[in-house]
Amino acid sequence: MMNAIIASKPGGAEVLQVVQRPVPEAGAGEVLIRVAAAGVNRPDIMQRNGMPLPPGSMDILGLEVSGIVVALGDGVKSPAVGTPVMALLSGGGYAQYAVARAELCLPVPDNLSLRHAAGLPEAAFTVWHNLFELGRLMPGETVLIHGAASGVGTFAIQCAQALGARVIATAGGNEKIASLQQLGVWRAIDRHNEDFVAAIVDETHGKGVDIVLDNVGGDYVARNLSVLAPGGRHVSLAFMQGAKIELDLQLVMRKSLSLTSSTLRPKSVAEKARLAQCIRDHLMPLVAAGKILPTLYQTLPLQQAAEAHRILEANANIGKVVLQTDNAGGVL
Repeated sequence: MMNAIIASKPGGAEVLQVVQRPVPEAGAGEVLIRVAAAGVNRPDIMQRNGMPLPPGSMDILGLEVSGIVVALGDGVKSPAVGTPVMALLSGGGYAQYAVARAELCLPVPDNLSLRHAAGLPEAAFTVWHNLFELGRLMPGETVLIHGAASGVGTFAIQCAQALGARVIATAGGNEKIASLQQLGVWRAIDRHNEDFVAAIVDETHGKGVDIVLDNVGGDYVARNLSVLAPGGRHVSLAFMQGAKIELDLQLVMRKSLSLTSSTLRPKSVAEKARLAQCIRDHLMPLVAAGKILPTLYQTLPLQQAAEAHRILEANANIGKVVLQTDNAGGVL
């Protein structure tokens, strides 16, 4: 048996509870991971709140883990037993053991702790697909990243800068602005005290930005479009301030803008496997070279999953929050 975290019913963080479950078995094409740590993400909160789940999901929360492979399902040759990995899951990460598709496991470079590795998969899949594939970011371009102090935001900043792009980042509060400046962004904008539209117009001398990576939605979208340069791309990751927007198509057409978006969790295993290979080819060498490192805000014991959720819901974190299991020992 193993410890795992589920939501006993839809509701606030207090509905999360520790339960005993059988250790899962790796099926065909899968590996069993002894979990060292699990990343905490906003889709976990959405699941806790009762959001309908894609087929194949489970009641144990958690979409990313790091740990050691301890068993292989039929047909799996790699990763081998004993290999440290980080993996994207369809669920089940808040537990001492988790099953992952072999093709969705990423190698853990020697310079990356398992604690840091637990916060990488969800961000890497999200950033690669949205910033590089949908956003088509090129060296020398300028990207605006909203909510930039989040786990995905801090990872996106580093990826964009590693490619040679300039980053304008928004966040709220002096501490978060200082953290963005430490990451080397071209301009950090405090959303509590500055109008990001005016700041971008001033900073870019009216040219605007080439890409917006937006997790706010609502009335931010129109403001984002106003600061996009001709040919600019608007990529929506979430809509924390509302999914319904008013769109000025005349502006979109006049400036030849593109609006796109995606959601990671419902994607097919085949599509996730394709993204995983792109990450291995393009992002993991940068991680191994120390040019990209997941930013960790706090590591909590698995039993304190409710506190981890409260931190994310309060937007208190700078980077990722991860849950450490009793399996971690000295490997973190």
